[in-house]
Amino acid sequence: MNRALSIRSNKNKESSSGGTRHGFSLNSLRGTVQPELSKKLYKLIKSENHLIQCYENAGKERLSIATQLSDWGEATTDDAISDISDKVGVLLSELGEQEDLYAHNIDDSRAILKAIRNTEKSVQPSRDHKAKIADEIAKLKAKEPQSAKLVTLEQELVRSEAENLVAEAQLTNITRQKLKEAYAAEFAATIERAEKQIILARHGRRLLNLLDDTPVVPGDVRPAYEHSNQARQILNDAEDDLRDWQPELEDVPSSAQLESNLMPREQHQQIAQSDMGDESVLHHQHAQGGSSETGVDGSRISSGGSVTTGQPLDSYAPSESEATRSQVA
Repeated sequence: MNRALSIRSNKNKESSSGGTRHGFSLNSLRGTVQPELSKKLYKLIKSENHLIQCYENAGKERLSIATQLSDWGEATTDDAISDISDKVGVLLSELGEQEDLYAHNIDDSRAILKAIRNTEKSVQPSRDHKAKIADEIAKLKAKEPQSAKLVTLEQELVRSEAENLVAEAQLTNITRQKLKEAYAAEFAATIERAEKQIILARHGRRLLNLLDDTPVVPGDVRPAYEHSNQARQILNDAEDDLRDWQPELEDVPSSAQLESNLMPREQHQQIAQSDMGDESVLHHQHAQGGSSETGVDGSRISSGGSVTTGQPLDSYAPSESEATRSQVA
């Protein structure tokens, strides 16, 4: 437990210890400018921060109550109550330390969730860009269905969909991995806190058994308290049990093996090889005088058709410069 056998020797140290870990930060003002996709997780992470502060405050209250219990026991001038209350105070203060440790562990779990939130923030612009282009195409088709700009917009939409496809895959990969990692860590911390609290509580009940509560009649004198050594040994036993504690957790295996771009390793290699193959096909087609575009599903679409559907586009009237070039040819 790394503390003295009496809580009274730590009064000055407790009063001079530092304050909270969470100070004011301008980061707390960001909530109003979060992308729609990351708003819910942002709120959850903020709520976890409040939870952490609650556990830290609970730990401090435990320490304060432990000190007050020891002070009260000393003031009773009853040797038995004074010693037992002081030793119980030591265990209570250790329970407070466990709350603070648990708060630190939740903070670590919360930091893992931030990776999901940050990825959500990076995916939102990709979704917005794709939706914006699709909206422009729909408006243009309604106003000028024969516009030459449709081809350019549809080509841009294909590129945007391909980029978004990668971003969405990265998001689902990191979400599954980090959600599993974050709550595996939090549940492990919860088990550690619970089992260590059980250890301290059991030794606390051993301490209470040293206090003789047999009623006395007026005028009788209680036997002298002779269990101070046993009480000290109980604290030593509690400290040894905490030191020897080892987690016995059910394994939470992870199959996530991601590259730095958040894509699976094997698929990343396959995509790279596929890209090399696509380049050779394009080179062959350009050598034959043709051109093509690659759709999101990997299908090849000729330049004379729609890049989204692969169907021939409606013909439109050539411009004056095109007609002149055609006559000259």
